[in-house]
Amino acid sequence: MFSFGDSSTYAVFFVFMVLLTVTFAGDIVHPDSVAPKKPGCDNNFVLVKVPTWINGVESGEYVGVGARFGPTLESKEKRANHTRVAIADPPDCCSKPKNKLTGEVILVHRGQCSFTTKANIAEEAGASAILIINNHAGLFKMVCEDNETDIDIGIPAVMLPEDAVSVQLYSPKRPQVDVAEVFLWLMAVGTILCASYWSAWTAREGAIEREKLLKDDSNEYLNTENAGSSGYVEISTVAAVSFVVIASCFLFMLYKLMSYWFVEILVVLFCIGGVEGLQTCLVALLSCWSQHAAQTYVKIPFFGAVSYLTLAVTPFCIVFSVVWGVKHRVSYAWIGQDILGIALIITVLQIVHIPNLKVGTVLLSCSFVYDIVWVFLSKLVFHESVMIVVARGDRSGEDGIPMLLKIPRLFDPWGGYSIIGFGDIILPGLLVAFSLRYDWLAKRNLRSGYFLWAMSAYGLGLLVTYLALNLMDGHGQPALLYIVPFTLGTFLSLGKKRGELEILWTRGQPKMPCPHIQEEDHQPVDQ
Repeated sequence: MFSFGDSSTYAVFFVFMVLLTVTFAGDIVHPDSVAPKKPGCDNNFVLVKVPTWINGVESGEYVGVGARFGPTLESKEKRANHTRVAIADPPDCCSKPKNKLTGEVILVHRGQCSFTTKANIAEEAGASAILIINNHAGLFKMVCEDNETDIDIGIPAVMLPEDAVSVQLYSPKRPQVDVAEVFLWLMAVGTILCASYWSAWTAREGAIEREKLLKDDSNEYLNTENAGSSGYVEISTVAAVSFVVIASCFLFMLYKLMSYWFVEILVVLFCIGGVEGLQTCLVALLSCWSQHAAQTYVKIPFFGAVSYLTLAVTPFCIVFSVVWGVKHRVSYAWIGQDILGIALIITVLQIVHIPNLKVGTVLLSCSFVYDIVWVFLSKLVFHESVMIVVARGDRSGEDGIPMLLKIPRLFDPWGGYSIIGFGDIILPGLLVAFSLRYDWLAKRNLRSGYFLWAMSAYGLGLLVTYLALNLMDGHGQPALLYIVPFTLGTFLSLGKKRGELEILWTRGQPKMPCPHIQEEDHQPVDQ
Protein backbone atom coordinates (compact mmCIF):
# COMPACT_ATOMS: atom_id res chain seq x y z
CA MET A 1 0.00 0.00 0.00
CA PHE A 2 1.24 3.50 -0.83
CA SER A 3 -0.04 6.90 0.16
CA PHE A 4 0.02 10.13 -1.81
CA GLY A 5 3.21 11.17 -0.08
CA ASP A 6 4.98 9.01 -2.69
CA SER A 7 5.08 10.85 -6.04
CA SER A 8 5.32 7.60 -8.03
CA THR A 9 1.89 6.52 -6.82
CA TYR A 10 0.57 9.94 -7.71
CA ALA A 11 0.69 9.08 -11.39
CA VAL A 12 -0.91 5.69 -10.74
CA PHE A 13 -3.79 7.43 -9.04
CA PHE A 14 -4.51 9.35 -12.24
CA VAL A 15 -4.99 6.11 -14.15
CA PHE A 16 -7.70 4.95 -11.80
CA MET A 17 -9.43 8.26 -11.10
CA VAL A 18 -10.90 8.43 -14.58
CA LEU A 19 -13.94 10.54 -13.78
CA LEU A 20 -14.57 12.80 -10.84
CA THR A 21 -17.56 14.80 -9.62
CA VAL A 22 -17.38 17.55 -6.99
CA THR A 23 -20.56 18.33 -5.06
CA PHE A 24 -21.40 20.44 -1.99
CA ALA A 25 -22.04 18.38 1.14
CA GLY A 26 -23.85 20.76 3.44
CA ASP A 27 -22.55 22.81 6.36
CA ILE A 28 -19.65 25.03 7.35
CA VAL A 29 -16.76 23.20 8.96
CA HIS A 30 -16.71 25.71 11.80
CA PRO A 31 -16.62 29.51 12.18
CA ASP A 32 -13.22 31.05 11.57
CA SER A 33 -11.96 34.30 13.14
CA VAL A 34 -8.25 33.85 12.47
CA ALA A 35 -8.62 34.12 8.70
CA PRO A 36 -10.68 37.25 8.08
CA LYS A 37 -12.68 37.65 4.91
CA LYS A 38 -11.64 40.08 2.15
CA PRO A 39 -12.97 40.82 -1.35
CA GLY A 40 -12.53 37.76 -3.52
CA CYS A 41 -11.64 35.68 -0.47
CA ASP A 42 -14.86 35.60 1.53
CA ASN A 43 -16.28 32.09 1.06
CA ASN A 44 -17.46 30.07 4.01
CA PHE A 45 -15.48 26.92 4.70
CA VAL A 46 -17.68 24.06 3.52
CA LEU A 47 -17.34 20.32 3.40
CA VAL A 48 -17.17 18.96 -0.13
CA LYS A 49 -18.11 15.49 -1.38
CA VAL A 50 -15.74 14.06 -3.98
CA PRO A 51 -17.14 10.83 -5.45
CA THR A 52 -14.98 9.06 -8.04
CA TRP A 53 -15.72 6.86 -11.03
CA ILE A 54 -13.45 4.25 -12.59
CA ASN A 55 -14.38 3.20 -16.12
CA GLY A 56 -17.85 4.62 -15.61
CA VAL A 57 -18.46 2.73 -12.34
CA GLU A 58 -18.60 4.63 -9.04
CA SER A 59 -15.72 3.43 -6.88
CA GLY A 60 -15.71 5.55 -3.73
CA GLU A 61 -16.27 8.93 -2.14
CA TYR A 62 -13.90 11.30 -0.32
CA VAL A 63 -14.54 14.37 1.83
CA GLY A 64 -12.62 17.59 1.37
CA VAL A 65 -12.95 21.24 2.34
CA GLY A 66 -13.61 24.21 0.07
CA ALA A 67 -11.30 27.23 -0.05
CA ARG A 68 -11.97 30.75 1.10
CA PHE A 69 -11.54 31.89 -2.51
CA GLY A 70 -13.01 30.87 -5.85
CA PRO A 71 -16.64 30.31 -6.91
CA THR A 72 -19.02 28.37 -4.73
CA LEU A 73 -19.71 24.75 -5.61
CA GLU A 74 -22.92 23.23 -6.91
CA SER A 75 -25.10 22.03 -4.04
CA LYS A 76 -27.09 19.38 -5.97
CA GLU A 77 -25.41 16.15 -7.02
CA LYS A 78 -27.58 15.74 -10.11
CA ARG A 79 -26.39 19.13 -11.42
CA ALA A 80 -22.70 18.55 -10.74
CA ASN A 81 -20.53 17.81 -13.77
CA HIS A 82 -18.48 14.65 -14.30
CA THR A 83 -14.97 15.85 -15.03
CA ARG A 84 -11.75 14.04 -15.89
CA VAL A 85 -8.78 14.33 -13.56
CA ALA A 86 -5.36 15.50 -14.80
CA ILE A 87 -2.09 15.27 -12.88
CA ALA A 88 -0.20 18.56 -12.51
CA ASP A 89 3.25 18.66 -14.08
CA PRO A 90 5.11 19.85 -12.02
CA PRO A 91 3.16 18.25 -9.16
CA ASP A 92 3.06 21.37 -6.96
CA CYS A 93 1.58 23.54 -9.75
CA CYS A 94 3.71 26.50 -8.72
CA SER A 95 4.67 27.08 -12.36
CA LYS A 96 2.78 26.72 -15.63
CA PRO A 97 1.87 23.03 -16.20
CA LYS A 98 3.60 21.30 -19.10
CA ASN A 99 0.49 19.31 -19.98
CA LYS A 100 -2.34 20.98 -21.88
CA LEU A 101 -5.65 21.17 -20.04
CA THR A 102 -9.08 21.37 -21.61
CA GLY A 103 -11.41 21.71 -18.65
CA GLU A 104 -10.07 18.87 -16.49
CA VAL A 105 -9.84 18.98 -12.70
CA ILE A 106 -6.12 19.33 -11.91
CA LEU A 107 -4.67 17.34 -9.02
CA VAL A 108 -1.71 18.98 -7.22
CA HIS A 109 0.48 18.63 -4.13
CA ARG A 110 0.41 21.14 -1.31
CA GLY A 111 3.53 23.24 -0.70
CA GLN A 112 6.17 25.44 -2.39
CA CYS A 113 3.75 28.33 -3.07
CA SER A 114 0.46 29.79 -1.83
CA PHE A 115 -2.93 28.27 -2.48
CA THR A 116 -4.04 31.25 -4.54
CA THR A 117 -0.91 31.00 -6.71
CA LYS A 118 -1.69 27.37 -7.46
CA ALA A 119 -5.31 28.24 -8.27
CA ASN A 120 -4.36 31.13 -10.57
CA ILE A 121 -1.83 29.00 -12.48
CA ALA A 122 -4.34 26.14 -12.80
CA GLU A 123 -7.01 28.50 -14.12
CA GLU A 124 -4.64 30.02 -16.67
CA ALA A 125 -3.70 26.52 -17.83
CA GLY A 126 -7.35 25.69 -18.59
CA ALA A 127 -8.37 23.65 -15.54
CA SER A 128 -12.00 23.71 -14.41
CA ALA A 129 -11.14 23.12 -10.74
CA ILE A 130 -8.14 22.37 -8.54
CA LEU A 131 -7.80 19.54 -6.01
CA ILE A 132 -4.97 20.03 -3.53
CA ILE A 133 -3.70 16.99 -1.60
CA ASN A 134 -2.66 17.95 1.92
CA ASN A 135 0.68 16.78 3.30
CA HIS A 136 -0.97 15.78 6.58
CA ALA A 137 -3.77 13.39 7.49
CA GLY A 138 -6.28 16.12 8.40
CA LEU A 139 -7.93 18.93 6.46
CA PHE A 140 -6.52 22.44 6.24
CA LYS A 141 -8.45 25.63 5.59
CA MET A 142 -7.15 27.29 2.45
CA VAL A 143 -7.06 31.06 2.92
CA CYS A 144 -5.51 34.03 1.13
CA GLU A 145 -2.21 35.64 2.08
CA ASP A 146 -2.33 38.85 4.11
CA ASN A 147 -0.67 40.87 1.36
CA GLU A 148 -2.98 39.63 -1.42
CA THR A 149 -5.53 42.07 -2.80
CA ASP A 150 -7.96 42.10 -5.73
CA ILE A 151 -8.29 38.35 -5.65
CA ASP A 152 -10.26 37.05 -8.64
CA ILE A 153 -10.10 33.28 -8.98
CA GLY A 154 -12.66 31.71 -11.30
CA ILE A 155 -12.31 27.99 -10.51
CA PRO A 156 -13.26 26.07 -7.34
CA ALA A 157 -10.48 24.90 -5.03
CA VAL A 158 -10.85 21.87 -2.74
CA MET A 159 -8.41 20.26 -0.33
CA LEU A 160 -8.29 16.52 0.41
CA PRO A 161 -6.44 14.96 3.36
CA GLU A 162 -3.33 12.91 2.65
CA ASP A 163 -4.89 9.71 3.98
CA ALA A 164 -8.13 10.14 2.02
CA VAL A 165 -6.72 8.27 -0.94
CA SER A 166 -4.42 5.28 -1.12
CA VAL A 167 -3.59 2.82 -3.88
CA GLN A 168 -2.27 -0.70 -4.08
CA LEU A 169 0.18 -1.61 -6.82
CA TYR A 170 0.41 -5.14 -8.20
CA SER A 171 0.65 -6.77 -11.62
CA PRO A 172 -1.36 -10.02 -11.70
CA LYS A 173 -0.35 -12.70 -14.20
CA ARG A 174 -2.75 -14.31 -16.56
CA PRO A 175 -3.27 -18.06 -16.18
CA GLN A 176 -1.61 -20.19 -18.84
CA VAL A 177 -4.96 -21.77 -19.72
CA ASP A 178 -8.31 -20.25 -18.83
CA VAL A 179 -11.39 -22.43 -18.42
CA ALA A 180 -13.13 -20.23 -21.00
CA GLU A 181 -10.83 -21.58 -23.72
CA VAL A 182 -11.76 -25.15 -22.78
CA PHE A 183 -15.48 -24.38 -23.01
CA LEU A 184 -15.00 -22.51 -26.29
CA TRP A 185 -13.14 -25.51 -27.73
CA LEU A 186 -15.98 -27.79 -26.66
CA MET A 187 -18.55 -25.41 -28.18
CA ALA A 188 -16.76 -25.27 -31.54
CA VAL A 189 -16.18 -29.03 -31.74
CA GLY A 190 -19.69 -29.81 -30.51
CA THR A 191 -21.26 -27.45 -33.05
CA ILE A 192 -19.48 -29.15 -35.96
CA LEU A 193 -20.32 -32.57 -34.53
CA CYS A 194 -24.06 -31.82 -34.33
CA ALA A 195 -24.13 -30.13 -37.73
CA SER A 196 -22.26 -33.03 -39.36
CA TYR A 197 -24.63 -35.67 -38.02
CA TRP A 198 -27.67 -33.66 -39.05
CA SER A 199 -26.23 -33.10 -42.53
CA ALA A 200 -25.32 -36.79 -42.92
CA TRP A 201 -28.72 -37.96 -41.70
CA THR A 202 -30.47 -35.66 -44.16
CA ALA A 203 -28.23 -36.84 -47.02
CA ARG A 204 -28.87 -40.49 -46.17
CA GLU A 205 -32.63 -39.95 -45.98
CA GLY A 206 -32.48 -38.19 -49.34
CA ALA A 207 -30.46 -41.05 -50.86
CA ILE A 208 -32.97 -43.61 -49.58
CA GLU A 209 -35.84 -41.59 -51.02
CA ARG A 210 -34.11 -41.27 -54.38
CA GLU A 211 -33.40 -45.00 -54.43
CA LYS A 212 -37.10 -45.72 -53.87
CA LEU A 213 -38.04 -43.38 -56.68
CA LEU A 214 -35.51 -44.87 -59.08
CA LYS A 215 -36.86 -48.39 -58.47
CA ASP A 216 -40.28 -47.34 -59.72
CA ASP A 217 -40.35 -48.38 -63.41
CA SER A 218 -43.74 -46.85 -64.12
CA ASN A 219 -42.63 -43.20 -63.79
CA GLU A 220 -38.99 -43.33 -64.84
CA TYR A 221 -38.92 -39.88 -66.46
CA LEU A 222 -40.52 -38.11 -63.50
CA ASN A 223 -38.52 -39.94 -60.89
CA THR A 224 -35.11 -39.27 -62.38
CA GLU A 225 -35.95 -35.58 -62.40
CA ASN A 226 -37.05 -35.62 -58.77
CA ALA A 227 -33.96 -37.57 -57.80
CA GLY A 228 -31.87 -34.49 -58.43
CA SER A 229 -33.93 -32.21 -56.18
CA SER A 230 -32.64 -31.48 -52.72
CA GLY A 231 -32.97 -29.07 -49.82
CA TYR A 232 -29.34 -27.94 -49.80
CA VAL A 233 -26.99 -25.84 -51.91
CA GLU A 234 -23.78 -27.22 -53.35
CA ILE A 235 -20.95 -24.74 -53.89
CA SER A 236 -18.67 -24.94 -56.90
CA THR A 237 -14.97 -24.21 -57.28
CA VAL A 238 -15.71 -20.75 -58.69
CA ALA A 239 -18.13 -20.07 -55.84
CA ALA A 240 -15.47 -21.12 -53.32
CA VAL A 241 -12.95 -18.63 -54.70
CA SER A 242 -15.62 -15.94 -55.03
CA PHE A 243 -16.64 -16.47 -51.43
CA VAL A 244 -13.16 -15.66 -50.14
CA VAL A 245 -12.89 -12.59 -52.40
CA ILE A 246 -16.28 -11.31 -51.22
CA ALA A 247 -15.34 -12.04 -47.59
CA SER A 248 -12.15 -9.97 -48.04
CA CYS A 249 -14.11 -7.05 -49.47
CA PHE A 250 -16.65 -7.26 -46.65
CA LEU A 251 -13.89 -7.39 -44.02
CA PHE A 252 -12.22 -4.33 -45.53
CA MET A 253 -15.56 -2.50 -45.53
CA LEU A 254 -16.05 -3.39 -41.86
CA TYR A 255 -12.57 -2.05 -41.09
CA LYS A 256 -13.17 1.25 -42.85
CA LEU A 257 -16.74 1.79 -41.65
CA MET A 258 -16.24 0.47 -38.13
CA SER A 259 -18.32 2.68 -35.86
CA TYR A 260 -21.10 2.46 -33.30
CA TRP A 261 -23.92 2.75 -35.86
CA PHE A 262 -22.34 0.23 -38.24
CA VAL A 263 -22.02 -2.38 -35.48
CA GLU A 264 -25.68 -1.75 -34.64
CA ILE A 265 -26.57 -2.59 -38.26
CA LEU A 266 -24.59 -5.83 -37.92
CA VAL A 267 -26.50 -6.59 -34.71
CA VAL A 268 -29.81 -6.22 -36.58
CA LEU A 269 -28.62 -8.48 -39.40
CA PHE A 270 -27.34 -11.02 -36.88
CA CYS A 271 -30.73 -11.02 -35.14
CA ILE A 272 -32.47 -11.72 -38.45
CA GLY A 273 -30.10 -14.59 -39.21
CA GLY A 274 -30.41 -15.80 -35.62
CA VAL A 275 -34.20 -16.04 -35.91
CA GLU A 276 -33.88 -18.22 -39.02
CA GLY A 277 -31.16 -20.40 -37.52
CA LEU A 278 -32.87 -20.87 -34.16
CA GLN A 279 -36.20 -21.63 -35.82
CA THR A 280 -34.67 -24.22 -38.16
CA CYS A 281 -32.86 -25.99 -35.32
CA LEU A 282 -35.85 -25.99 -32.95
CA VAL A 283 -38.26 -27.25 -35.61
CA ALA A 284 -35.89 -30.08 -36.52
CA LEU A 285 -35.38 -30.97 -32.86
CA LEU A 286 -39.04 -30.80 -31.81
CA SER A 287 -40.28 -32.66 -34.88
CA CYS A 288 -38.81 -35.83 -33.33
CA TRP A 289 -41.44 -35.58 -30.57
CA SER A 290 -44.28 -34.07 -32.58
CA GLN A 291 -44.22 -35.35 -36.16
CA HIS A 292 -47.90 -34.58 -36.60
CA ALA A 293 -47.40 -30.87 -35.89
CA ALA A 294 -44.31 -30.83 -38.11
CA GLN A 295 -46.15 -32.46 -41.03
CA THR A 296 -49.44 -30.55 -40.75
CA TYR A 297 -49.47 -27.34 -42.73
CA VAL A 298 -51.52 -24.19 -42.93
CA LYS A 299 -51.44 -21.72 -45.81
CA ILE A 300 -50.34 -18.20 -44.88
CA PRO A 301 -50.36 -15.25 -47.31
CA PHE A 302 -46.88 -14.30 -48.63
CA PHE A 303 -45.35 -17.36 -46.90
CA GLY A 304 -47.22 -20.25 -48.44
CA ALA A 305 -47.62 -23.53 -46.56
CA VAL A 306 -46.17 -23.37 -43.04
CA SER A 307 -46.25 -26.21 -40.50
CA TYR A 308 -48.00 -25.76 -37.18
CA LEU A 309 -44.74 -26.50 -35.39
CA THR A 310 -43.03 -23.65 -37.25
CA LEU A 311 -45.87 -21.31 -36.30
CA ALA A 312 -45.51 -22.29 -32.65
CA VAL A 313 -41.71 -21.87 -32.57
CA THR A 314 -41.28 -18.67 -34.62
CA PRO A 315 -42.65 -16.17 -32.03
CA PHE A 316 -40.26 -17.52 -29.40
CA CYS A 317 -37.32 -17.19 -31.80
CA ILE A 318 -38.26 -13.61 -32.70
CA VAL A 319 -38.66 -12.58 -29.05
CA PHE A 320 -35.37 -14.24 -28.10
CA SER A 321 -33.46 -12.44 -30.86
CA VAL A 322 -35.10 -9.07 -30.17
CA VAL A 323 -34.38 -9.29 -26.44
CA TRP A 324 -30.75 -10.13 -27.18
CA GLY A 325 -30.52 -7.26 -29.67
CA VAL A 326 -31.81 -4.80 -27.08
CA LYS A 327 -29.64 -6.20 -24.27
CA HIS A 328 -26.52 -7.11 -26.27
CA ARG A 329 -24.33 -4.70 -24.28
CA VAL A 330 -25.04 -6.22 -20.85
CA SER A 331 -22.45 -8.49 -19.26
CA TYR A 332 -24.43 -11.72 -19.70
CA ALA A 333 -25.45 -11.06 -23.33
CA TRP A 334 -22.72 -13.45 -24.54
CA ILE A 335 -25.02 -16.35 -23.61
CA GLY A 336 -27.71 -15.28 -26.07
CA GLN A 337 -25.10 -14.44 -28.70
CA ASP A 338 -23.62 -17.94 -28.46
CA ILE A 339 -27.03 -19.61 -28.66
CA LEU A 340 -28.01 -17.64 -31.76
CA GLY A 341 -24.54 -18.09 -33.26
CA ILE A 342 -24.45 -21.86 -32.78
CA ALA A 343 -27.95 -22.23 -34.24
CA LEU A 344 -26.95 -20.11 -37.25
CA ILE A 345 -23.73 -22.10 -37.83
CA ILE A 346 -25.55 -25.45 -37.65
CA THR A 347 -28.18 -24.19 -40.11
CA VAL A 348 -25.52 -22.99 -42.57
CA LEU A 349 -23.68 -26.34 -42.38
CA GLN A 350 -26.98 -28.11 -42.97
CA ILE A 351 -27.89 -26.02 -46.03
CA VAL A 352 -24.48 -25.52 -47.68
CA HIS A 353 -22.56 -28.59 -48.89
CA ILE A 354 -19.28 -29.11 -50.68
CA PRO A 355 -19.81 -31.77 -53.40
CA ASN A 356 -16.28 -33.19 -53.42
CA LEU A 357 -12.81 -32.86 -51.99
CA LYS A 358 -11.68 -30.65 -54.86
CA VAL A 359 -14.07 -27.85 -53.88
CA GLY A 360 -13.20 -28.34 -50.22
CA THR A 361 -9.49 -28.04 -50.96
CA VAL A 362 -9.95 -24.84 -52.99
CA LEU A 363 -12.21 -23.31 -50.33
CA LEU A 364 -9.96 -24.09 -47.38
CA SER A 365 -6.76 -23.18 -49.22
CA CYS A 366 -8.15 -19.76 -50.14
CA SER A 367 -9.42 -19.31 -46.58
CA PHE A 368 -5.97 -20.24 -45.27
CA VAL A 369 -4.39 -17.43 -47.32
CA TYR A 370 -7.25 -15.08 -46.40
CA ASP A 371 -6.66 -15.52 -42.67
CA ILE A 372 -2.89 -15.01 -42.91
CA VAL A 373 -3.23 -11.90 -45.10
CA TRP A 374 -5.77 -10.10 -42.92
CA VAL A 375 -4.24 -11.05 -39.56
CA PHE A 376 -0.52 -10.70 -40.28
CA LEU A 377 0.22 -9.10 -43.66
CA SER A 378 -2.39 -6.35 -43.29
CA LYS A 379 -0.13 -4.81 -40.62
CA LEU A 380 2.38 -3.89 -43.33
CA VAL A 381 -0.19 -1.69 -45.08
CA PHE A 382 -2.51 -0.47 -42.32
CA HIS A 383 -0.03 -0.62 -39.40
CA GLU A 384 -2.51 -2.78 -37.48
CA SER A 385 -4.13 -6.16 -37.94
CA VAL A 386 -7.37 -5.58 -39.84
CA MET A 387 -8.88 -8.89 -38.69
CA ILE A 388 -8.14 -8.23 -35.01
CA VAL A 389 -9.38 -4.63 -35.15
CA VAL A 390 -12.69 -5.77 -36.67
CA ALA A 391 -13.10 -8.72 -34.27
CA ARG A 392 -12.52 -6.50 -31.22
CA GLY A 393 -14.82 -3.77 -32.54
CA ASP A 394 -12.18 -1.05 -32.13
CA ARG A 395 -13.43 2.51 -32.73
CA SER A 396 -17.03 1.31 -32.38
CA GLY A 397 -17.56 1.62 -28.63
CA GLU A 398 -18.82 -1.97 -28.65
CA ASP A 399 -17.43 -5.24 -27.32
CA GLY A 400 -16.75 -6.60 -30.79
CA ILE A 401 -18.89 -7.62 -33.74
CA PRO A 402 -21.67 -10.18 -33.12
CA MET A 403 -20.36 -12.80 -35.60
CA LEU A 404 -18.33 -14.49 -32.89
CA LEU A 405 -18.71 -17.15 -30.24
CA LYS A 406 -17.40 -15.73 -26.98
CA ILE A 407 -17.03 -16.70 -23.33
CA PRO A 408 -15.73 -14.42 -20.55
CA ARG A 409 -12.31 -15.40 -19.23
CA LEU A 410 -13.35 -16.77 -15.84
CA PHE A 411 -10.05 -16.79 -13.95
CA ASP A 412 -8.23 -14.02 -15.80
CA PRO A 413 -7.62 -11.05 -13.45
CA TRP A 414 -7.58 -8.77 -16.50
CA GLY A 415 -11.00 -9.95 -17.70
CA GLY A 416 -11.91 -10.01 -21.37
CA TYR A 417 -13.32 -12.74 -23.59
CA SER A 418 -12.06 -15.80 -25.39
CA ILE A 419 -13.50 -15.67 -28.90
CA ILE A 420 -13.66 -17.66 -32.12
CA GLY A 421 -15.05 -16.41 -35.42
CA PHE A 422 -17.87 -18.11 -37.28
CA GLY A 423 -15.56 -18.70 -40.26
CA ASP A 424 -13.18 -20.74 -38.11
CA ILE A 425 -16.06 -23.17 -37.49
CA ILE A 426 -18.09 -23.06 -40.70
CA LEU A 427 -15.27 -23.39 -43.28
CA PRO A 428 -13.55 -26.47 -41.81
CA GLY A 429 -16.98 -27.70 -40.70
CA LEU A 430 -18.02 -28.01 -44.36
CA LEU A 431 -15.19 -30.49 -44.91
CA VAL A 432 -15.93 -32.44 -41.72
CA ALA A 433 -19.64 -32.68 -42.59
CA PHE A 434 -18.69 -33.88 -46.10
CA SER A 435 -16.58 -36.67 -44.57
CA LEU A 436 -19.48 -37.98 -42.49
CA ARG A 437 -21.90 -37.84 -45.45
CA TYR A 438 -19.43 -39.87 -47.46
CA ASP A 439 -19.00 -42.42 -44.66
CA TRP A 440 -22.75 -42.91 -44.22
CA LEU A 441 -23.43 -43.25 -47.94
CA ALA A 442 -20.55 -45.74 -48.18
CA LYS A 443 -21.91 -47.52 -45.08
CA ARG A 444 -18.63 -47.30 -43.20
CA ASN A 445 -18.15 -47.30 -39.47
CA LEU A 446 -16.15 -44.69 -37.60
CA ARG A 447 -12.94 -46.69 -37.66
CA SER A 448 -12.87 -47.35 -41.39
CA GLY A 449 -14.31 -44.00 -42.42
CA TYR A 450 -13.00 -40.43 -42.68
CA PHE A 451 -15.18 -38.55 -40.20
CA LEU A 452 -13.40 -39.59 -37.00
CA TRP A 453 -10.06 -38.55 -38.49
CA ALA A 454 -11.40 -35.23 -39.81
CA MET A 455 -13.16 -34.41 -36.55
CA SER A 456 -10.06 -35.25 -34.50
CA ALA A 457 -7.90 -33.18 -36.84
CA TYR A 458 -10.17 -30.16 -36.39
CA GLY A 459 -10.13 -30.50 -32.60
CA LEU A 460 -6.35 -30.85 -32.59
CA GLY A 461 -5.90 -27.90 -34.94
CA LEU A 462 -8.08 -25.70 -32.73
CA LEU A 463 -6.15 -26.87 -29.66
CA VAL A 464 -2.87 -25.89 -31.32
CA THR A 465 -4.42 -22.49 -32.09
CA TYR A 466 -5.04 -21.87 -28.39
CA LEU A 467 -1.56 -23.07 -27.50
CA ALA A 468 -0.09 -20.61 -30.02
CA LEU A 469 -2.34 -17.88 -28.63
CA ASN A 470 -0.94 -18.40 -25.14
CA LEU A 471 2.66 -18.75 -26.33
CA MET A 472 2.31 -15.48 -28.26
CA ASP A 473 1.26 -13.70 -25.06
CA GLY A 474 -2.36 -13.27 -26.10
CA HIS A 475 -1.70 -11.76 -29.55
CA GLY A 476 -4.48 -12.70 -31.98
CA GLN A 477 -3.80 -15.75 -34.11
CA PRO A 478 -5.42 -16.82 -37.42
CA ALA A 479 -7.13 -20.05 -36.41
CA LEU A 480 -7.28 -21.36 -39.99
CA LEU A 481 -3.47 -21.17 -40.13
CA TYR A 482 -3.44 -24.21 -37.83
CA ILE A 483 -6.83 -25.82 -38.53
CA VAL A 484 -6.59 -26.07 -42.34
CA PRO A 485 -3.29 -28.04 -42.46
CA PHE A 486 -4.61 -30.46 -39.85
CA THR A 487 -8.05 -31.11 -41.38
CA LEU A 488 -7.25 -30.86 -45.09
CA GLY A 489 -3.85 -32.52 -44.77
CA THR A 490 -5.33 -35.44 -42.83
CA PHE A 491 -8.14 -35.93 -45.36
CA LEU A 492 -5.87 -35.81 -48.41
CA SER A 493 -3.27 -38.10 -46.86
CA LEU A 494 -5.81 -40.67 -45.72
CA GLY A 495 -7.62 -40.66 -49.08
CA LYS A 496 -4.35 -41.22 -50.96
CA LYS A 497 -3.31 -44.00 -48.59
CA ARG A 498 -6.63 -45.81 -49.08
CA GLY A 499 -6.58 -45.33 -52.85
CA GLU A 500 -9.82 -43.34 -52.83
CA LEU A 501 -8.44 -39.87 -53.47
CA GLU A 502 -9.69 -39.77 -57.08
CA ILE A 503 -13.26 -40.66 -56.04
CA LEU A 504 -13.21 -38.14 -53.19
CA TRP A 505 -11.67 -35.48 -55.43
CA THR A 506 -14.13 -35.77 -58.33
CA ARG A 507 -17.32 -37.62 -57.38
CA GLY A 508 -17.46 -36.92 -53.67
CA GLN A 509 -19.70 -39.91 -53.04
CA PRO A 510 -19.32 -43.69 -53.27
CA LYS A 511 -20.65 -45.63 -56.21
CA MET A 512 -24.24 -46.66 -55.58
CA PRO A 513 -25.57 -49.04 -58.25
CA CYS A 514 -29.19 -48.45 -59.21
CA PRO A 515 -31.36 -51.04 -60.92
CA HIS A 516 -32.64 -50.42 -64.47
CA ILE A 517 -30.48 -47.28 -64.86
CA GLN A 518 -26.82 -47.15 -65.69
CA GLU A 519 -24.73 -45.20 -63.23
CA GLU A 520 -23.39 -42.73 -65.81
CA ASP A 521 -26.75 -42.22 -67.52
CA HIS A 522 -28.98 -39.94 -65.46
CA GLN A 523 -30.71 -38.23 -68.41
CA PRO A 524 -34.36 -38.97 -69.25
CA VAL A 525 -34.84 -41.43 -72.10
CA ASP A 526 -36.15 -39.92 -75.32
CA GLN A 527 -39.67 -41.04 -76.00
